[in-house]
Amino acid sequence: MTIIFSKKCEYGLQACLYLAALNTREVVPSEEIAKQLKIPKEFVSKILQSLTASGLIYSKKGKFGGFSLAKDSSKIKLIDIVGVIDGLEIFERCVLGFPNCSPDTPCPVHDRWGELRTKTYQMLTEETLDKFTEKTLTKINNL
Repeated sequence: MTIIFSKKCEYGLQACLYLAALNTREVVPSEEIAKQLKIPKEFVSKILQSLTASGLIYSKKGKFGGFSLAKDSSKIKLIDIVGVIDGLEIFERCVLGFPNCSPDTPCPVHDRWGELRTKTYQMLTEETLDKFTEKTLTKINNL
């Protein structure tokens, strides 16, 4: 179960981290990405296409096509990926889904969630893909 991000966003983050970990400008077929991450190929392709439209990912069509990062991994922040796939509204709305949740009319977990949300947002805006390449490869090798 995901608490903050959609499954689509989780897969998008994983795919971008994988491409960063490969540290190559060569395109990687979506089949390879899907196989390595154990994600359905069709899902990977759709996610990467939306990231391509945003300029974060480069795509090459054809028999020898695939995907690569469009920029250096040190220039892509995790929040960039989250913003494209899930949008940044997740950092503004009530975690329990209550309408009109605010400091004046808080939900039961408003204060605690606010702390977590702020820390999560801060981490995502500070961290870039290149910081996680080694840990990404270790994790993928253990899938």
